[in-house]
Amino acid sequence: MSNSKKTWGWFFYDWACQPYNTLMVTFIIGPYFATVAAEYFIANGLDSTSSRANAQYYWSLTITIVGLIVGLAAPFIGAIADNYGNRIKWIYLFSTLLIVGAFSSWFGLPDGSNWHWILFSFGIGFVGAELAYIFSNAQLPSLGDKSQTGAISGSGFGFGYLGGLVSLVVVLTLFVEQENGKTLIGLDPIFGLNAEAKEGTRFVGPFVALWFIIFSIPYFLWINDKSNPQAGASVRKGLEDLWKTIMSLRNKKSTIRYLISNMFYRDSLNGLYSFGGVYAALVLDWSIVQIGTFGIVAALAAAVCSWLGGKWDRRVGPKPVILISIVILIAVCIIVVGMSRVSFFGIELAEDSSFPDTIFYGCGVLIGGFGGILQSASRTMMVRHTNTSNSTQYFGIYGLVGRATAFLAPALIAYVTAVTNSNNLGVSPLILLFLIGLLIMLRVDPEGDSS
Repeated sequence: MSNSKKTWGWFFYDWACQPYNTLMVTFIIGPYFATVAAEYFIANGLDSTSSRANAQYYWSLTITIVGLIVGLAAPFIGAIADNYGNRIKWIYLFSTLLIVGAFSSWFGLPDGSNWHWILFSFGIGFVGAELAYIFSNAQLPSLGDKSQTGAISGSGFGFGYLGGLVSLVVVLTLFVEQENGKTLIGLDPIFGLNAEAKEGTRFVGPFVALWFIIFSIPYFLWINDKSNPQAGASVRKGLEDLWKTIMSLRNKKSTIRYLISNMFYRDSLNGLYSFGGVYAALVLDWSIVQIGTFGIVAALAAAVCSWLGGKWDRRVGPKPVILISIVILIAVCIIVVGMSRVSFFGIELAEDSSFPDTIFYGCGVLIGGFGGILQSASRTMMVRHTNTSNSTQYFGIYGLVGRATAFLAPALIAYVTAVTNSNNLGVSPLILLFLIGLLIMLRVDPEGDSS
């Protein structure tokens, strides 16, 4: 099997997985939940401001719980898999959770009466997607040498974001209904889906599941892993090796600094992704189709910039790429906090002004573009701090540290939203998390310490 074919198989896993983040987390199901939950709370006696804050709070809480589950499970599963071998079986297992969770979101009713179910099904799928991704990431060192991993990582993210873009265009043109019951191009939702019952929007979940099943086939066909030691011994040895790996980090100062830096800035980036669509729905009063159109722009920027960012990474190394990306994303967060439907940093806007919409579209381009670059360069930097013999274990720790505070951004957003009763101020903790990550990243060795 050629390495090129193996690499393309790896790319296709990003293509298959990305719609979960694009459609479920950010642009369709997340805003759908926010909208129906807020309307449900209003119907049950809460005022509009409190209802919107409550919707954002519960979305935050769900992502907090997912972050805790993934963060606690990742290093142990990674350590076991390094010894057990056959990472593909683990990816099958967690991919099943992704499929079941995505499909189950179909049952989230538009009156919001079972809003708990929307969160539960979303959470199940998100846990599966995040844990499976650890194993996919751990295969990056085997696809090329150090000089190639930046370009490979960037191309993988670019290909994945392109998949997210294509899937978003498909659901907006064929399934997701506007207020008039028609899709973005004026069609009734296909397959006879009932627009009044929001079946076009709800079908996004099953669509994501089917997309994953179809487009993950090249990955499972072209990535070969046949090792299969006895599980009992591997669990014990895997946990022993995990402890040794954690202890060995005491002598790897750059690795420790990088992991801590990544923990904070990646948490903030995930917060931007998780709340971008919800923010647009609750603060700017955008419809699901408007948010989806915004998502097309952001996903296109992410696809192109991730590919270009991989080349940038290959030329200058991942550290400067990471630093510049964080600075730009901090600026975006400041703009988001200072903007609302009626004002911009305290300056009153004309009624029905399109200025906030234009500014947020620009923010979407920057979030998509530099968010994609940041993720790609971060994966490359981790390769520089690990080695191929225990890459899943190291990426398990990377997943742990990246998720150890994954509850922090959504929890802080939930807390600040509850205290201030403001959706705008609720996202302000992301600025602090990015700043902490930036300052620690300045002290990371750009060449790593993977010996």
